Amino acid sequence: MNTDSIDPDKARIGVPGLDDVLGGGLSRGHAFLLEGNPGTGKTTIALRFMLEGARAGERCLYITLSETERELRAGAASHGWTLDDNIGIFELVPPESLFDAGREQSLLYSSDLELGETTKLIFETFERVRPSRVVIDSLSEIRLLAQNSLRYRRQILALKHYFARHSTTILLLDDLTSELSDKTAHSVVHGVVQLEELAPDYGAERRRLRILKYRGQAFRGGYHDFAIKTGGVMVFPRLVAAEHRTSFARHQVKSDIPGFDALLGGGIEQGSSTLILGPAGTGKSTFALQFVSAAIRRGEKAAIFIFDEELSLLFDRTAAMGFDLEAMRDAGALNIEQVDAAELSPGEFAHRVRDRVGKSQAKTVVIDSLNGYQAAMPEENSLVLHIHELMQYLNRQGANTFLTVAQHGLVGDMKAPVDVTYLADTVILLRYFEALGRVRRAVSIIKKRTGRHEETIREFSIGGNGLVLGAPLSDFQGILRGVPTFVGDAAPLLKLKNPGDDHS
Repeated sequence: MNTDSIDPDKARIGVPGLDDVLGGGLSRGHAFLLEGNPGTGKTTIALRFMLEGARAGERCLYITLSETERELRAGAASHGWTLDDNIGIFELVPPESLFDAGREQSLLYSSDLELGETTKLIFETFERVRPSRVVIDSLSEIRLLAQNSLRYRRQILALKHYFARHSTTILLLDDLTSELSDKTAHSVVHGVVQLEELAPDYGAERRRLRILKYRGQAFRGGYHDFAIKTGGVMVFPRLVAAEHRTSFARHQVKSDIPGFDALLGGGIEQGSSTLILGPAGTGKSTFALQFVSAAIRRGEKAAIFIFDEELSLLFDRTAAMGFDLEAMRDAGALNIEQVDAAELSPGEFAHRVRDRVGKSQAKTVVIDSLNGYQAAMPEENSLVLHIHELMQYLNRQGANTFLTVAQHGLVGDMKAPVDVTYLADTVILLRYFEALGRVRRAVSIIKKRTGRHEETIREFSIGGNGLVLGAPLSDFQGILRGVPTFVGDAAPLLKLKNPGDDHS
């Protein structure tokens, strides 16, 4: 959904990502409802809506029944915003303020007013300011004054029709603190945006929004993650891979290790996804880094997103294998980022990947690992859908995606925390096995959609020169179970050095 061009019939909110979700913004001259529990970000979005209008030269009016003008200005200042003269604030405040003779504004206490007089004051303020954008914060106060559902509905209709006659766009805020089942405003307004806050068992709170209703307008359905940060709210629209098709030349991409490329049937296809499975310590990250290193040597860009390892440790560990990731990063060829799963929602992570890949035009992307990514997703089914869309998006950008998954266990029957093997174009399986009194490693290709591959199992080692692959292990039976049976000559095994020389 492309909303880059500004539609004069839409009042843009100015929140990054939200106007995209809404199909360009709010239809001018209509009433919209922004609802959510306290703390979900309603006021921040409403202030951004005011600022965006002021930036476009429009007069704006913020009518507050729950916060004071001082609180609103302090909230705006916390994001680095200043409410200029184009934004008027009309507040209904407690009667104690009547004793402040220095106040120039009319001061009223909403709970002591009849509903009709409250509405009259709102209309009088509107006539004085004549804004094109209005925020009313919040409907909970009006609902309490109305005392019953019928009177409340009539009041909402009166506000709607009054502002519609003046072609004013009105944003109604509702904090859902009274009569949670009351959906009266839903049927009256032109559109409804619902904000939610979720508290996981561990980590920071997660926020998401959904467009429940938007008359006569296509919008991006479903839930969209968002975050409140210094500078305002940022919405991360749900990724739809089908909207991001690009054309690129497909060719084989090599790892620059002859034995491994032979195992892969010559390499992997450009614009495909690869899943690297295996127990902890088998070298999953090393295989992915081999493709990163080969891509950079070809003059391409790469991006790595690390969930499980400290970057400084990764730099030291991989330098011993011949991968100078720091030099690649400093040269601008590699974008490497450590991701804290406890502080990041899946939607924000997908947005970050898109942003980094788009800006650097990276053609090799590594997500290490899916286990860490799962920690950011409490629901496994949703995790699979997120991964599917992200992989499809990267594939359609002509990027090669590598995901690592640590399986539970070391030998024998092992299971992955989530099965995404059917999503990947290529699946590389790593295993430990015992032979001749030593723990060894083996690699095999168990799936490749884009062409033929070797059906053999090869031993490999990791040392100062990186990955070294041996000949096919044709003299062993049961390697994938971890305890193979020797059925021939031991010659195909790699001549390993002392254990201290073998780096994992």
